[in-house]
Amino acid sequence: MTKVLINEKLVEENEANVPYNDRGYNFGDGIYEYVRVYNNRLFTARPHFERLLRSADEIGLELNYTVDGLIELVQELISANKVVTGGVYIQVTRGVAPRDHAFPTPSVQPMITGFTKSYDRPYKNLEEGINAVTTEDIRWLRCDIKSLNLLGNVLAKEYATKYNAQEAIQHRGDTVTEGSSSNAYAIKDGAIYTHPTNNLILNGITRKVIKEIAESNDIPFKEEAFSVDFLKQADEVIVSSTSIEVMPVVKLNGENVGDGQVGPITKKLQEGFTNYIENNEEIAQEINR
Repeated sequence: MTKVLINEKLVEENEANVPYNDRGYNFGDGIYEYVRVYNNRLFTARPHFERLLRSADEIGLELNYTVDGLIELVQELISANKVVTGGVYIQVTRGVAPRDHAFPTPSVQPMITGFTKSYDRPYKNLEEGINAVTTEDIRWLRCDIKSLNLLGNVLAKEYATKYNAQEAIQHRGDTVTEGSSSNAYAIKDGAIYTHPTNNLILNGITRKVIKEIAESNDIPFKEEAFSVDFLKQADEVIVSSTSIEVMPVVKLNGENVGDGQVGPITKKLQEGFTNYIENNEEIAQEINR
């Protein structure tokens, strides 16, 4: 039976329970990360958990863990569930306390939960591309924190689903920010454009990998704001995340992006990403620390 992480214990899935007055359940008062697993190994776990600790600090959540400690904890969960290719979700809430908006005084023990999922890389969509729609970004102003407050993202994703699209690319006024569960990029005249890393977007780990791949291939990577019209006129559009990797968008609001095919810059990034998975020594180092 599948094992689930509850604090530092692995329990059977049917025995995994969270108290009704956990602050994550009552207020969305918590943070999370999702880390990919390729060939039994965590992928880019170190930057993921560095970001988790940053998110904890940003919301004043005292988390008594190191990056190495979190990697060890999650690896144990992956091994218990025999995950070969898939991912692991880890969530931290401020803990269990009587319902009150203010932080518990004195502070309580944070609640850590985690679970795994086995699934393959999204080969078909990576090869053929997906559909996306644009929608107004209605989320809060601290999107740089990977918090549990995802209702705005959920509504955007549901909007995309209603229009037979796989992703919603959001914009504040005329400025494109990011997808409902991804970072977004417009490729024009051989250069990649994406929103700068500030409070309006999450600094994606896959985004960092894409930037590294672009720079190593002498592809300009411009972190600057761009408009919805610029996005619509792009030669290529991609979205990226831990789950979907470097995903081409071939239709936007029902219209072809470029010629409606996966473009050459996107293919170059996808090739680089696959090489990164296969050859990056960090993967093995993370498991053996």
